Amino acid sequence: MGTKKTRKFKAEVQQLLHLIINSLYSNREIFVRELISNASDALDKARFKEQTQPELFSDDNDYHIRISLDPEKKTFQISDNGIGMTLDEVNENIGTIAQSGTAAFMKAIENSKKENLLTPELIGQFGVGFYSAFIVADKVMLDTRAQGEKMGTRWESDGKGSYDVQEIEKEKRGTTITLFLKDPEEGEQDFTEEYTIRHIVKKHSDFVSYPIIMNVEASEPIPENEIIKDSNGKPIGDTFRKIRKDETLNSRKAIWSKAKEEVTPEEYEEFYKHISHNWDKPMEIIHKRFEGVTEYDVLMYLPSKAPFDMFRPERKHGMQLYCKRVFIMDDCKELLPEYLGFVQGIVDAPDLNLNVSREILQEDRLVRNIKKNLVKQIFSVLEGMEKEKYEEFYIEFGQALKAGIPTDFENKEKLAALLRYKTTKSDGKYVTLDEYIANMKEGQKEMYYLTGENLTSLINSPLLESLKAKDYEVILMVDPIDEWVTQSLHEYKEKKLKSAEKGDLDLDKVDDAKKNEYSALLSFLKGKLEGKVKDVVVSARLTDSVSCLSGDDWGMSAYMEKILKASGQKSPEQKRVMEVNVNHPVLAKMKVIFETDTTNPVLKDYSELLYDIAVISEGGKLDNPAGFSKQLGDLMAKSL
Repeated sequence: MGTKKTRKFKAEVQQLLHLIINSLYSNREIFVRELISNASDALDKARFKEQTQPELFSDDNDYHIRISLDPEKKTFQISDNGIGMTLDEVNENIGTIAQSGTAAFMKAIENSKKENLLTPELIGQFGVGFYSAFIVADKVMLDTRAQGEKMGTRWESDGKGSYDVQEIEKEKRGTTITLFLKDPEEGEQDFTEEYTIRHIVKKHSDFVSYPIIMNVEASEPIPENEIIKDSNGKPIGDTFRKIRKDETLNSRKAIWSKAKEEVTPEEYEEFYKHISHNWDKPMEIIHKRFEGVTEYDVLMYLPSKAPFDMFRPERKHGMQLYCKRVFIMDDCKELLPEYLGFVQGIVDAPDLNLNVSREILQEDRLVRNIKKNLVKQIFSVLEGMEKEKYEEFYIEFGQALKAGIPTDFENKEKLAALLRYKTTKSDGKYVTLDEYIANMKEGQKEMYYLTGENLTSLINSPLLESLKAKDYEVILMVDPIDEWVTQSLHEYKEKKLKSAEKGDLDLDKVDDAKKNEYSALLSFLKGKLEGKVKDVVVSARLTDSVSCLSGDDWGMSAYMEKILKASGQKSPEQKRVMEVNVNHPVLAKMKVIFETDTTNPVLKDYSELLYDIAVISEGGKLDNPAGFSKQLGDLMAKSL
């Protein structure tokens, strides 16, 4: 061995170590991913160099990563037979921040492009991630030997300000990193347990393209001639014995990086189950390689069934982000908008930094470009689905698409085209907004809709009577999210959306003579219902019913009020307008009584009844149901 030399970390490295241990890596197990990623990068470089200098690697080109655990010594060791490092490279790469020793390597790649030589599929970075080892280790020791070098280099440090380097003898090319682990606290993972490491590799590095090997405990049947048997020939004791054997921990099936033609339907389905934990078959698969200034692979699945927790705030997004087949993060909200969080899949972007944070992702130009392309692809698939298949999808995920209308201004028109609604004339079938427009009657200027709790109450609502009389179709909206849709989607293809319960429908003008004839009675009714209604007016909506409640153009609908109350939120106090049908016999008789005796107590009772009838007709709750029941019973008794 050579002479050991002690050197101090540069100031920025000490700051980095502090940052990593205390904030950057909140998940302790992440060091396994980082060290595997670095090993994979070293193998990539060796494989690249082998393409131009095969004679240097002929003695050891079975590229792999090996993990070794020693519970007694409390060590975790990872080794590779990659490119290795010289003493100078160790000092440059490990002693300073953001130096990966790849500047010259990247330059070589640029030159290889000019010379039309082969380039490696994956190019990595050896830098910041290495320091994550100090999250779990009291001391880290790195032994490495570069290809073509006679001697190796050892680097070791406790991460507290300095490191030691020295020359060593090392038989083979590559790097071995040994972590002398801290004692795990109660409830923390033990990184010397085979099960723990197997689980972490499967989770974070399953699709690394090189085998990740670990010598594990296994059992095998004892050969028949070695089994101890009794006089009857029956085995005595165990028929299996414990052995140690090498096991490859990762599947290496990065199917997203393959051409579509090379992936079988079974492989697609198996991978979908793996990432989604969903045993239903996906409805659609989107597998594409984007090429241009940057390249990245995308594999996305549109599920066939909505998850039960789709709208729960704590639910994770289905997209995972990889960099060169190395897992970076799941629940990657930066890759798709919130309303498409049900989509399951992978984006593998080689140009991303492995240690990129969510905050950086939000500002990353590449990520924004990826997001835009992913959304475009999803829309393209949805728009191209056959009608029956899309309706199956829409029944499951229609509410999610609706949630995009208020939040995704850029794609609002495309989302609106994907909406489906049942209407007063669709006989229980879905129609598109385009189909609604095609069915509009001559002279109809607006697209009419009504929101509410269920189709039966909507289709029979008195608010629709005059619209039905004109044979106008009305869109029936029964999802709570529709209230937010209508607040954002004011028009579609130059046709305004108009609520059947808000403002003036501008269908028929109220007869001025009738208005004047009933004005005194309406003023009386307004006075009696002063605490409940904003006004009492002659209705242009009603043709059969006696009364209904309507709102202002920009006021809150009755259904919205109900949603807010049900969720425990306070809704702003708002009085609505009571509309009465002056062509109804009840109003005619009330007018006669009013003109005869304004003090008749029947008028007060009828005022209350008119209001209660209007509330009930829209599915509302009465303030005094017992009083309504008594009044109704008295009326029935008098009429019999």
